[in-house]
Amino acid sequence: MIDNDLFEPYERLVTIEILGRPVEVPENNRLLRCFQFISMRSISYGDFCWNGDCTNCQFWYTEEGEHGRDDKTALSCRFKVREAMVITRLSEHVKLEGINKERDEGGGMRDEQEVAQES
Repeated sequence: MIDNDLFEPYERLVTIEILGRPVEVPENNRLLRCFQFISMRSISYGDFCWNGDCTNCQFWYTEEGEHGRDDKTALSCRFKVREAMVITRLSEHVKLEGINKERDEGGGMRDEQEVAQES
């Protein structure tokens, strides 16, 4: 079992899909912590209250076997990760490196809209 101060104790990583990309995140954790596992800097310094008051961590998802149904919405700070869930949309405040944000040459972060404008 892996136990540290930031994440809830977990024994394994589970696979979920975020915006079409499969990623592995720690089981038994709130989704916002899982986002932090994927993109430590952008989530740690993001504008999140971590208790559900601000709604900046909102996301849209479906679960395995529900493709074609309307997406559900939830707050990632209050939602425990579920294996094989599919996240179809993220709040504009949630920036995940390598998913909807990429590193610029100076070490800073750029979102995919800035990258597309350069192409």
